[in-house]
This record gives sequence, C-alpha cells and structure tokens, in this order.
Amino acid sequence: MDHFISRWLILTVAAGVMVAVLPGMHAIGEPPVLGIAAFALFMALINASIKPIIHIIALPLSIVSFGLVALVINWLFMQLASWLALSFFSVGVTIDGFVWSVLGSLVMTIVSGVVGGIIGD
Repeated sequence: MDHFISRWLILTVAAGVMVAVLPGMHAIGEPPVLGIAAFALFMALINASIKPIIHIIALPLSIVSFGLVALVINWLFMQLASWLALSFFSVGVTIDGFVWSVLGSLVMTIVSGVVGGIIGD
C-alpha cells in the first residue's frame, strides 16, 4: 500500500509538471491540484492493474509498428484516466488531443523517473 501511495504522489508531481508545461493539458477543479491528484490517482490505478497486461498482449503489434502501438495505448490510458477522474470526482485533467497526450506521456515518464529516483521509489 505504501508503494502505491508513493507512486500516486510521484505521478501527482509529474502530472502537475505536465499541466504546467503543456498548453494542451488543463487542470479542472478548484484548486487545480485536486484535478491533478484525481487524474494521477486513476493513472496510478491503471498503471498498477491493466497497463502491464495490455502492453504484453500488444507486444507483437508494438514490435511490428516500431512502438507506435505503445503510443496509442498510452494515449488511451491517459484519456481513460481523464474520463474516470472527471466522471467520479468532477475534477481532473483534460487533454486537447492525441499529440498533447503523447507529449504528456513523455513529460510524465521523465518527471516521474527523476522524482522516483530522487526519493528512492
């Protein structure tokens, strides 16, 4: 449980940076950190549960497409996390399109890796 909470907090920081850096990402909520935290919660749940399974199932297609399928999967998961946060809590992060989602995935990966490395997760 502690590992999940630390991953959620790391993803919250990463999502906050993503929203601050990318103009195609918008935090919905008052204060905006609530939307970012809700989005990060669902990203953490998705990453811990269905993402590894889907990536393994899609691995052959991802190899053939040189990783493009992985980009589409990440886009779908970001859209899913956004939709779930907005549906359940009426706060979250909205994404303006596929390109912003791909860039957001890249930013979140880099920031969560750096923050996770610093705190030792």
